[in-house]
Amino acid sequence: MENNNTHEVTRRVTLAGVAGAGLLGLATAGASPAHAATRPSLRKGSTGAHVVALQQRLNALTYWCGTADGNFGHLTQQAVWALQKVAHVSRDGVVGPTTWGLLDRGVKANPRTTSGTIIECDISENVLMLVSGGRLKYTLNTSTANGKRYYSRGSWKTAHTPRGRFSIYWRYTSGWQNGSLGRMWLPAYFKGGYAIHGSTSIPPYPASHGCLRVSTSAMSKLYRESWPIVGRRVYIYD
Repeated sequence: MENNNTHEVTRRVTLAGVAGAGLLGLATAGASPAHAATRPSLRKGSTGAHVVALQQRLNALTYWCGTADGNFGHLTQQAVWALQKVAHVSRDGVVGPTTWGLLDRGVKANPRTTSGTIIECDISENVLMLVSGGRLKYTLNTSTANGKRYYSRGSWKTAHTPRGRFSIYWRYTSGWQNGSLGRMWLPAYFKGGYAIHGSTSIPPYPASHGCLRVSTSAMSKLYRESWPIVGRRVYIYD
């Protein structure tokens, strides 16, 4: 369950302005912990006006969760995990007093890119950041290599996500691509067999063989907005 202790905001976290955050009961700047505690705890399966407010606030802070429809589903859970990762709190997907407080304070990721358009992955936090014109546009939950041994194509290997600066060199644009290690939705390759791709399994911890997994809905959205184009820069770091 969610850890309600006070957590220090790290150097990779910024506090966005919270003007206008009072949507459907969301507190504005300077809100007291008591106010946060009056709101219900939300989790996957929750519905209603507080979920709408949650979704609107997540989207405003770049944690994309799709349409604010009042249903706490898969995409909202992904967005909550991304926020909790950035803030270094318990990744339980529950929006209780601590996570409401993060939303009130406007906690956002702080990418390293200050100009241009790039896809960044912070391995230590396991989040994907989409930066346009030097400004953070989306922060997505991602799942990178779990470091475990696996057997593929006649040999044992260790799951690893490469670090460094790369560029997308090839894309599979016809939906699901079947590979030796499983299916990938709209993979965009940035080094050898490593790709950013959609998946039906994006837990809040490293679980891949080395690729950067995001939700299939998020990957489809990135394609619609021409993020994974050939030549797009990809920056992966700890």
